[in-house]
Amino acid sequence: MADFIVAIDGAAGSGKSTTARGVARRLNFFHLDTGAMYRAFTLKCLRTKKDEINQELVNKLIKKTRIVLKKEGDEYHTYLDEKNVSLEIRGPEVNKYVSQVSAIPEVREWMVHQQRAIAKNKNVVCEGRDIGTVVFPDAQVKIFMKADIKVRARRRKKELAEKNINVDLNDILKNLEFRDQFDSTRKHSPLRIAQDAIVIDTTNLTIEQEIDLVEKIVRARLKNL
Repeated sequence: MADFIVAIDGAAGSGKSTTARGVARRLNFFHLDTGAMYRAFTLKCLRTKKDEINQELVNKLIKKTRIVLKKEGDEYHTYLDEKNVSLEIRGPEVNKYVSQVSAIPEVREWMVHQQRAIAKNKNVVCEGRDIGTVVFPDAQVKIFMKADIKVRARRRKKELAEKNINVDLNDILKNLEFRDQFDSTRKHSPLRIAQDAIVIDTTNLTIEQEIDLVEKIVRARLKNL
């Protein structure tokens, strides 16, 4: 079977990316990391004109930017204009600006087109903010993940530390608070729960438990088709 979409939405640090990656690995689906795509474009903006990220700059960059997600062995890597930027896009500066860049309507429209093209004729686990509501509204499985913000901050700190990126916990907490507010109130494709989504609170779950739960939901859906 192809064209089976698992859409996982949720706030930053809710565990959706790690869960999506784990579920995709277990099911041998393609992991479409939309967050990495937005981060890569944000990095491009910052490299070009950090202090003047506006619609004019974005429109210009969209025309000459290529973002590719590649599976290499067991890992996925993000390429920006042919260069691997998988580590750079996780840095604090990109964290600071990614919500603002992602909120620009032209960026989201461009990304949605790219994401649908990547998913065509594939079985995909995809995560983001508007996957089940905008990008793939007909996804066979829709999950919305949430968690206590302090738990999310600790998870994000651990995740960054594993990549040798050290950020103060309070700075991470402030960034998450800002992104929660910004992502849920923006006019274009805000973060919200799809009507037919299954809501999972991951506050007290380990990552393995999260993966197990979502995998069980997906396998049940596959069995019923």
